[in-house]
Amino acid sequence: MNKKNSSLNNFFLNLIKPYSWYVIGLLLTAAYWGINNALSPYVLKLIIDKVAAFSGNKSALFDAIKPYIIVYITLWVLIAMDMRFSDWLRLKLFPYLRYDLVNNMFAYLNQHSHRYFQNNFAGSLSNKISDMTAGTISIFTTIDDAAAQIVGLIIAIISMLLVQPIFALILFVWAITFLGVAIVYFKPVQDLSNIFATSKTTLVGKIVDSISNITNLRLFSRADFENQVIRNATQDTTDKDQTMQWTILKMRIYWDVSIIVLIAANLSMLVVMYSKGQVSIGDFSFVISLSLSIFYNLWYLASQFVHFAEELGKCRQALTLISEPHEITDQPDAQPLTVSQGRIEFQNVSFHYDEGAHLFKNKSVVIEPGQKIGLVGLSGSGKSTFVNLILRLFDVESGKILIDGQNIREVTQESLRENIAMIPQDVTLFHRTLMENIRYGRIDASDAEVVTASKRAHCHEFISKLPEQYDALVGERGIKLSGGQRQRIAIARAMLKNAPILILDEATSALDSLTEKLIQDGLHVLMQNRTTIVIAHRLSTLSEMDRILVFEKGRIIEDGSHEELLKIPSHYSRMWKMQAGGFLPDAL
Repeated sequence: MNKKNSSLNNFFLNLIKPYSWYVIGLLLTAAYWGINNALSPYVLKLIIDKVAAFSGNKSALFDAIKPYIIVYITLWVLIAMDMRFSDWLRLKLFPYLRYDLVNNMFAYLNQHSHRYFQNNFAGSLSNKISDMTAGTISIFTTIDDAAAQIVGLIIAIISMLLVQPIFALILFVWAITFLGVAIVYFKPVQDLSNIFATSKTTLVGKIVDSISNITNLRLFSRADFENQVIRNATQDTTDKDQTMQWTILKMRIYWDVSIIVLIAANLSMLVVMYSKGQVSIGDFSFVISLSLSIFYNLWYLASQFVHFAEELGKCRQALTLISEPHEITDQPDAQPLTVSQGRIEFQNVSFHYDEGAHLFKNKSVVIEPGQKIGLVGLSGSGKSTFVNLILRLFDVESGKILIDGQNIREVTQESLRENIAMIPQDVTLFHRTLMENIRYGRIDASDAEVVTASKRAHCHEFISKLPEQYDALVGERGIKLSGGQRQRIAIARAMLKNAPILILDEATSALDSLTEKLIQDGLHVLMQNRTTIVIAHRLSTLSEMDRILVFEKGRIIEDGSHEELLKIPSHYSRMWKMQAGGFLPDAL
């Protein structure tokens, strides 16, 4: 058994463990269905033989066969009860399996690192959860059906062995051939389904990516280009699907031939043996009805088998979402972070992205409690990385980052980020109400507290003018709001969080002067009495910082106040002289 199959098997076993009694019940009902499916033709044979052999008064015929009729009807009553009980078990089991699958996979996905989400399409990840959920239910349904068919086949062969051994032999040989073809094709179909699922997941990811960037598509008039991107991905998916379906078609042709041979062999043998008086009319009925029943059931199972192989391939592909280990994890003895002052210290920190050169090498810096720190530097100099390391979106290669003397690798990630409020450069919101988006800063905040934070962040004014006010939906990623409105919502959210450490990536260059002033007013309120780190672009913001760190290629080349750095021939002073429109340049 290869590692992927072993992992998938373990996944399924762990999934059904809490519901083992339901699973056992389903298998037992399936087994009874298989037994009944083989016994019913045998009881019918007995009835036919009794009728054919009866030579007494016709009025006494019913009394003679009544016990068999009662048994026959009882079997059908029991099978009806069995099927409804099976439906009840599925009703109890499958919704909870879906619930567990979605929640467990999403919870595991949430713990992946920032790098993981940078390297994967959001649409692809959501499609994997969908595939695993649908595939798992389909797999369990197929296993349940297969149990019924296999038990039925075994009972059928035993029944025929007792009635007419030659037909038991024919059925056995045919079943081996039929199932042998299935086994031979199972691995290729599963592998091709895995390839198809990967292609389909990529297609979904590209579709979601294009839809998410619909504004760019229209601004650059790239509808034809995006259509071609999707056509190329769709063509790849179509090719993979056709390859898989062609393999399935060949398998079904072999099945068709085997079924035709079975029917022809049984009919020929029955006619010859009946003409010689070696089988009764009941035997004739029994063999034909049982053969057709087995044929139809195995044909259904074969169709399910194809679906099973497809879904198993999808599940194997989707399993990568939860089989890939987390890059950043809490230590077993991790404790909650306690922030009393907000002192941040880098001790000999080294870090690099993937296989690239070191961005930071033995970096040491201390940010005192309550300081307002401006980070300045050209694009790619390390400002965002500095912030991301504090948030532990990436782990340092060596060295330590301490907050109030506590190593952030030794505290829980949740408590670390609960103590830091972050306002990113590109503010995105959930497609939920304004109330829900602001309350995201503190889930247990009351409506009144949300409104208070909104007023302090100067966003209550525009919210109050909306028809639905705080109940208004903002659209995907907050697309219904302007850039300035989204930033004010982000400030309100950070105010509501009231974390002792604030990090913000200032970006107001595209805003009108009034909106810019409102945002700056909100930021001034927010930065009071807390350690603040600002990736600064605006000159007015820099002049208000207690201290400025100037970055170049991962190094802090200058460290001082705004006034101190302007007094000397510094990198910062050159950037200041090259200011444009009140903003520092991106390049020198």
